[in-house]
Order: sequence, then C-alpha cells, then structure tokens
Amino acid sequence: MKYIIVGMGNFGGYLAMRLTDLGHEVIGVDNIENRIDLVKDKITYSVTMNATDSHAVKNLPLKDCDCVIIAIGEDVGASIMSTAIFKQLNVKRIIARAINDLHETVIRSIGVDEIIHPEEETADRLSKRLQMKGVMDSLEISDEYNIIEVKVPKRYVGMKVSEADIRKEFFLNILTVIKMEEKTNLLGIKTLERRVIGVITPEYQLDEGDLLLLFGKIKNIQEFLNLDD
Repeated sequence: MKYIIVGMGNFGGYLAMRLTDLGHEVIGVDNIENRIDLVKDKITYSVTMNATDSHAVKNLPLKDCDCVIIAIGEDVGASIMSTAIFKQLNVKRIIARAINDLHETVIRSIGVDEIIHPEEETADRLSKRLQMKGVMDSLEISDEYNIIEVKVPKRYVGMKVSEADIRKEFFLNILTVIKMEEKTNLLGIKTLERRVIGVITPEYQLDEGDLLLLFGKIKNIQEFLNLDD
C-alpha cells in the first residue's frame, strides 16, 4: 500500500520506518529539515514541506495514495489545518492523531472518523499488562476477550498440549508458542531471539521458558494466571 505520513516526530517517523520495513511505499512529510534527515534513508521517499500550505500539498501524489496519516503531535493548529486540507482534497482515507479531547472534537467536525491516541493507547495497554501478573504482553480484543503472552506455568512444563488440556480446564485457546533461543550475532555477542512455532499440535511438548499466546475471556485468563500462586 501507499502511505503519506505528515509529521516525522518520534511517532510519525517510527511509523513511517516500520511501514517501509513491512514493504509499503511511504512518503514522509515534515516542515523541519532535521527530522527529514533522520528518516530519509529509511523510508521510501521524504519531503520537507509545510503541510498547511494547500498549494504544496496538491503536489503530493494524492490520487495514488491509499491512506494519509496526520501524525503531528506538538502543533495542534498545524494538525487541524493539514487535516482540513487533505479532507478538502478528497483523499481516500485519513487517519489523524489527536492530542486531547478538544483536538479530537475539531478533527471529527472536519469529517475524519479514524482518530488515534498513541500515548493513551500505549499507556492503556501497558497498564493492562502490568495489572495481570506474569503477562509479557497483551492485546485487548473487546471488553470481554483478550490475547495474552505468558510464560508456561510450572505445572505444565514437560506436558504435551493434549495432556495440559488448557482449553478444557480454562476455556482458553493456545494460538501459538514462542521460544526464546540464544543466538550469536556478528560481534560474537549472545542474544535471545523469539521464534514462533506456528500452529500447535496436541503432541507439542511444553518446555520451561516457552511463551504461550492465549486467547479467551479475561476472567478465564485471570484464573489461569493464578495457577502458580
């Protein structure tokens, strides 16, 4: 896909680089040249430009773009102005970053429905992870369901998946297992790397240090997490 990301600060710059790494075509836009210099060799294309200038924005390949992301964080006025300009130019899809409730209200009034709050979303995700003992990471699917990454409890070490029967006891599905494997890099330094096993069969044996990726109801996840108490 083709993306235009406006604002090459910490959030916008990182997003641009990640999307590029994933094989997408990304144009990074910012009016501060130093920010462009930091990403220009790591994304598809970068341009120093004032995104509140409608004449300049019209020179971007808007018709070929699948999505415009307004990632401006520190200048609310510039964020609103650039969002309005892209909206007036009828781009296919706009995702805008909101700094506060008032900012979000203004963006919605412009007609943008896809609004993100990176800082709040990150903090919310971390708070939920910290709240659940032993959880390495989590992804909230709804108010009732969650996906978590957790170390295999001691009671299951050495068991086959069919013997552990976590699905029957806790109504949780094992989506996959992640193994932490020691690798030696080019400098001779040993590091741990994650290896995803893939689809887990009933015969897979759970080893100490395995990370389980589990899906299910939050209340059942909580019961599972209390196993080693």
